[in-house]
Amino acid sequence: MDAGERFPVLAEFDAIRGLTGLAALLLTHDTYQDLLRRVLVYLVRLTEPAMVDGRQMPGWWTLVDPAGKESPDRFPGGHANTGMAHGICGPLTVLALALRRGIEVDGHTRAIGRILDWLDSWKRTGPDRAWWPYWITAAQHRGEEEPMGPQRPSWCYGAAGVAHAQLLAADALGDTDRHATVQDTLARTLTPQGTAGTILDSSLCHGYAGLALIAHTTGTAHVPALLAPAVEGHDSGDVAHRLLTHGGIGLLEGAAGTATALHILTTAPHSLGWASFLLIGHVKEARSCVTSIRRS
Repeated sequence: MDAGERFPVLAEFDAIRGLTGLAALLLTHDTYQDLLRRVLVYLVRLTEPAMVDGRQMPGWWTLVDPAGKESPDRFPGGHANTGMAHGICGPLTVLALALRRGIEVDGHTRAIGRILDWLDSWKRTGPDRAWWPYWITAAQHRGEEEPMGPQRPSWCYGAAGVAHAQLLAADALGDTDRHATVQDTLARTLTPQGTAGTILDSSLCHGYAGLALIAHTTGTAHVPALLAPAVEGHDSGDVAHRLLTHGGIGLLEGAAGTATALHILTTAPHSLGWASFLLIGHVKEARSCVTSIRRS
């Protein structure tokens, strides 16, 4: 950044491989306050716009494709990623969570505002609900093409993750109008009708388990209805076999993550501290007995 090399790769800043994921971990501890602040300063700088060939681009514009690889044929000129897993909604969520806890660095709220303005500019409204594209290509940014959609409204990409990130930001900023708008978007999205034909598995990443966690933490949808496809038949052995067969044993996309979500969401009390890596856990549960970090 200091050298003016403004095009990061996704793995530099995203939630799965980058500094956003590190910040999510640091937010659960008091031990590493200085390191957390340094990460937040980076995320603020990431949102500063860059001028490229006379055109203003968002600071998170990347020259790699959504998988993190160079792909000049499919993504000539790169793209701006919107998703929670690999795009700008991960940094937005971390900045919002930090601000809600009284942790603020220079330019913090301006950075949140820049991201929200970008999301507003690419918001699309369908007959039944709002949606956002997974990413914006160079041609779309120039106004030569329209984004495709609506697509799958999952945690990793799509309306559920994007709206949830905005809900946390609205809460942090005290923006009641945005809060109401994105709550309505989530309520319309997290329904059997809103997910029919697009949500095809039960995973945390892009399936029903992730949506159910968002529904629980936001109170915008009926959690059992979202979990119903994952527990069809209600026999635990059949459910486990189906989860392992279709998704493998992994945490983010497999049976381990789905089974954990199923267990927690059907067992009282609901403790979601474990889900802080997804940036959707309740703040007080994610930090348990750790006291809040306050701005020095």
